[in-house]
Amino acid sequence: MEDKDFSLFIERIKGKTAIDLSLYKEAQMKRRLTTLRQKHGYDSFEAYYRELERDGKLMDEFLDRMTINVSEFWRNPGRWEAMERKFLPELLKQGGPLKIWSAACSTGEEPYTLSMIAHALGAQDRVSILATDLDSAVLQKAVLGVYPERSVRDVPNAYRTDYFVPHGSGEIAVADKLKAIVTFKRHNLLNDPFDGGFDIIVCRNVMIYFTEDAKHGLYRKFSRALKPGGLLFVGSTEQIFTPGQYELESEETFFYRRRS
Repeated sequence: MEDKDFSLFIERIKGKTAIDLSLYKEAQMKRRLTTLRQKHGYDSFEAYYRELERDGKLMDEFLDRMTINVSEFWRNPGRWEAMERKFLPELLKQGGPLKIWSAACSTGEEPYTLSMIAHALGAQDRVSILATDLDSAVLQKAVLGVYPERSVRDVPNAYRTDYFVPHGSGEIAVADKLKAIVTFKRHNLLNDPFDGGFDIIVCRNVMIYFTEDAKHGLYRKFSRALKPGGLLFVGSTEQIFTPGQYELESEETFFYRRRS
């Protein structure tokens, strides 16, 4: 009965929001949502769904809890150093503008890290960054660009001075020049169509929450969205063991290049 209750909840959520929870790992998602449901005192997903339909604030909380909003500036610094010293300069040498997509960007630390690197290389006039996420609430925070000071702990010291400004007690804000080349947009990775012609796609630390079938579909779509020779940059727990099936080649740890 409990499994049927959760399965019906998944169907109803998909019909209402176009979000397909069946593409997430069931045990993790069910545990997260069961905790949320019980916190509000509902003894079944059917009762919880009825209240979600009635209460917009409860629905917003549900959407926020369902999505994975963990992000940091320069997360895994060594990988960002490879982006700064090797991959972005190589692509810039080819001439012309560069189109970058930060997929599942959460509260914006990742696209702003990309913007820092573009500015540091003097390439801000040639780089455009699309940053997308499913959660409208985190996108609002990303557009605001205000963060706790601890969030810059991995940012190189010189960059802290150049690209952040104080903002009240214990907070900092990204400089306006970083915002200038980033566009934030709501996007459902599992349901919405992908744009194309990207030189770089960054999607880190979100694929681990999806089923294997969902991952395969997303890697194919990411590959098609890249220009030949473009790069896919994934998270430290998301190594692609058979990249060839997606027309990708391993370039360096966690970087994959679309075959020309």
